[in-house]
Amino acid sequence: MNSNFSALTCRDTLRIILQKLPVPDLARASCVCRLWYSVASDHEIVAGAFKAPWKLKDVIGKPVSGSFWRDNGIGKFAISHRLVKGDTLARLAIRYSVQVMDIKRVNNMMSDHGIYSRERLLIPISNPDILVNGTCYIELDTDARREVAVFYLEGDTNRNSSHLLNRMTTEQGKRRILDSLKRSMQVDDGTAQYYLSISNGDPRAALSEFSKDLRWERKVGLT
Repeated sequence: MNSNFSALTCRDTLRIILQKLPVPDLARASCVCRLWYSVASDHEIVAGAFKAPWKLKDVIGKPVSGSFWRDNGIGKFAISHRLVKGDTLARLAIRYSVQVMDIKRVNNMMSDHGIYSRERLLIPISNPDILVNGTCYIELDTDARREVAVFYLEGDTNRNSSHLLNRMTTEQGKRRILDSLKRSMQVDDGTAQYYLSISNGDPRAALSEFSKDLRWERKVGLT
């Protein structure tokens, strides 16, 4: 057997090669054969390819659909803005330097009045520099009806995420973390709080524990 061919059927060698590919090439590589698909679909590899162009520090959470990873254009990201009294689409558009129509599009809003039935809006990102060294949370936004990599401007992305909950001294800050976990896990408040508590307030560790439990349930046939 050709030595080059043998190298391309070695999982460890494939990981070294595929983890250097951008998202489009990684998607093509997954079509070569079962082995390549297995390696190219590995969460660590696809998440790394997703982060690389924007120099993201971390992406927390796993998407419901594996196709989420196939597009890492700037339109895949959004800023989470919790609505307060006095907010309007026009004011938010000015504040974030975006177009009103773009805010409506990403939030699946037909009318400006849709803002009054929501607790938050997703804001398109106009300056990709804010993603550098940042942390995004993969969330399924039920109002916008889409999965999106959410960026929280209030969060201090330059510190270790294990101290994130402790830094949030306000109820609003704690609520933000729980809401993000709920969307990522697609669970209720109690479940999100449980996994956060057993993970010492680390959202990433909470998601990891949740994923382990899901895998165990599937293995024993509970789900």
